[in-house]
Amino acid sequence: MKKIVIIGGGLAGLEVAKKLSGNESFEVILIDKNNYNFFPPLLYQVSTAFIEASNISYPFRRLFQKHKNVNFFMGDFVRLISEQNIVETDAGHVSYDYLILAMGTETNFFGNQNIARNALPMKTIDDAINLLNHILLCLEEASRTQTLLGKEKLVNVVIAGGGPTGVELAGMLGEMRKYIGPKEYKAYDQVLGNVYLVNSGPTLLVPMSRKAQQDAFKVLTGLGIKILLNTLVKDYVNDMVLLSNGESIPAKTLIWASGVMARPVSGLSKESVGPAGRIIVDEINLVKGYDNIFAIGDQCIQFSDNNYPKGHPQLAQVAMQQGRLVGKNLIRKERNKWAKPFTYQNKGSMAIISKHKAVVDLPFGSFKGFIAWLLNCSFQIGDLFPAIFFCSLKRYYQESFNKVDQFIEKELADSLVATLETGKSHHIFDPEINSLRAVQMYCWQIRLAISDTTISEIDRPELCGQLRKFFVSGIATSKAVA
Repeated sequence: MKKIVIIGGGLAGLEVAKKLSGNESFEVILIDKNNYNFFPPLLYQVSTAFIEASNISYPFRRLFQKHKNVNFFMGDFVRLISEQNIVETDAGHVSYDYLILAMGTETNFFGNQNIARNALPMKTIDDAINLLNHILLCLEEASRTQTLLGKEKLVNVVIAGGGPTGVELAGMLGEMRKYIGPKEYKAYDQVLGNVYLVNSGPTLLVPMSRKAQQDAFKVLTGLGIKILLNTLVKDYVNDMVLLSNGESIPAKTLIWASGVMARPVSGLSKESVGPAGRIIVDEINLVKGYDNIFAIGDQCIQFSDNNYPKGHPQLAQVAMQQGRLVGKNLIRKERNKWAKPFTYQNKGSMAIISKHKAVVDLPFGSFKGFIAWLLNCSFQIGDLFPAIFFCSLKRYYQESFNKVDQFIEKELADSLVATLETGKSHHIFDPEINSLRAVQMYCWQIRLAISDTTISEIDRPELCGQLRKFFVSGIATSKAVA
């Protein structure tokens, strides 16, 4: 039995573990500093309170509880001792036959210590929750502050980086500023608070089509977002964001979404490290200079794909496809078969700009607005579809059943009041009351079923069955209430 050690339980590492799970030829050890997996593309929604962190995270141990050959080891990577096939973590040493590096990236502050200390990154669930709490606390303080400059500084938000993360964050914050702020904060004045999106390049969403870039710009400006192109954030001192064009913006909130770099691997040879710290790999993701160490996802760079001679974009689709292929190749190697080279299959890209507005690039064309948003929620965009669509559907049904529950409680209360006013006894076996109670119990059961079902539990073969169950339940409940 070969011992496979995977460092990093993100999208790439998880795919390898899933591919090898249940295979008795391998003992798989998944190492991560957190004991849960999460879905990074939806972090921006957690940071703006549109969804909860529990909706995009799931424990590793529960995920693999039915697979005896997969074990989880909680620890933070310290260094690699390749001569002895050992990985050192802060919780102990782990030996391996094959090592898979899937540690992803970390925020790149480009050496600016002021920004590193004071800006808010957006890479983890902790970052997202911290950002949400920071924004809410600033709004609370602004509602008590008397000076004009003090209010402006507290309510202003600057986002550095015009990629998908920056654009999606700007859209969500624009929605909050325009629709939620004036309702929940009576002293809130839109004129004082602005959301600035600062990008070093001439366009937003560089990896996407020109049409998608223009549509994103139009939607964001319609939400009142101040977009500054061809501009760099040079420094952040005393709550002042200093820009390369000489201007400065007073803001207590600087969100840094301007760049990433591969997580460093202590003990790896310098010859195997390429641009931005990315590990150089061959066509089957073997690290340069090693015969039993692989690197996958955002942490690696691969020059063998003819369609991407300068390396693949650091996207979720690339990471997941590489993870699956490495898992398959390990199985093929165990069966004495040739490994297959990696070729990225680009199935499209997307970005949600605001409520009911998105941009989507597919191989056969581009979409915008409500159609793009619907495609984002309802159709498969690469392998992200199950997580995104199921999360949206789960929230929709939870809210629907909550409304049904509230409606039934009101009907029952009205029925009780009516019986008391007429002097009649309120009989517990009244047919109408029993019908309402039956529907209510049914809603409770469905809500519990939905709550117990998570993104990570759903594999592709099971997805249709889960969705069918929810749709049938919704139709049955609607008929019962009617």
